[in-house]
Amino acid sequence: MTVLVLGGSSQIGHFLLPRLLDRGELVIALSRHPPANAPSSAQWRLGQLPYAVPALPPLSAIISFGPLLALAQWLADNPLIGAPRVIATSSMSAETKRDSSVPVEREISRQLRDGETALAAACARHGCSWTVLRPTLIYGAGKDKSLTPMAHRAMRYRLFPLPSGRGLRQPVHADDIAQAVIAALDCPASGGRILSIGGGERLTAGEMFARVHRSLPCATLPLPLPAWLLRLGRHGLPRLRGPLHRLDADLIADNGELQRLLGINPRPFRPDASVWMPTRR
Repeated sequence: MTVLVLGGSSQIGHFLLPRLLDRGELVIALSRHPPANAPSSAQWRLGQLPYAVPALPPLSAIISFGPLLALAQWLADNPLIGAPRVIATSSMSAETKRDSSVPVEREISRQLRDGETALAAACARHGCSWTVLRPTLIYGAGKDKSLTPMAHRAMRYRLFPLPSGRGLRQPVHADDIAQAVIAALDCPASGGRILSIGGGERLTAGEMFARVHRSLPCATLPLPLPAWLLRLGRHGLPRLRGPLHRLDADLIADNGELQRLLGINPRPFRPDASVWMPTRR
């Protein structure tokens, strides 16, 4: 197979590229910033969706970890030889932020769902089979924008704020998503489907933060944030209104279809210090 990976330098791409190369696939990885010491077996191309993509050979599959609307636009505007399999990631925010009290979060949800619809339409025009994965909160390669920055701040200041959230969380390791992508490549039955993918364990937001704290390689002072303080924060800090409100909301995924179709059973949330360190690849 000749596989195009859009976003090869992302946290999921970090785990996916070696798995594809181990299978003997020809991998073309597109990135705005190709990593300096990336796997030499992959062919790295400099580019960006939707209008800065270089010329490409005939493709067997297209895997994308970037914005869905940009991917759909590129597919709609360019001829494809054959009908390559398309696998892309969206986010569970498409559902969990649909009814958010924060307008910008509702807009994020709308854009994600619009991107999923546009991708399906673009693939239909080319006769391409497609699968979209909707992950929950992603971790595992030191590149996420949620738990890793929290861990880094705590290591820097030796202080770890611990919110008292009761909502359920289901963090998913980036390598489990990479394995789901590989499985979808080999599973025609996953075509035309949006599959949720969460971690193998559901735990409260408070316990999730506590496990991040326990995983750090240096001593940090825990600073519990009581519920009354968080309620004040919702009113006094508009920028944090959405995240603070969601501390008591369930942000989880049903892995049933993922397990039935792809045989993927994501790992539980048991982080160690290595998952917060920037990857070398």
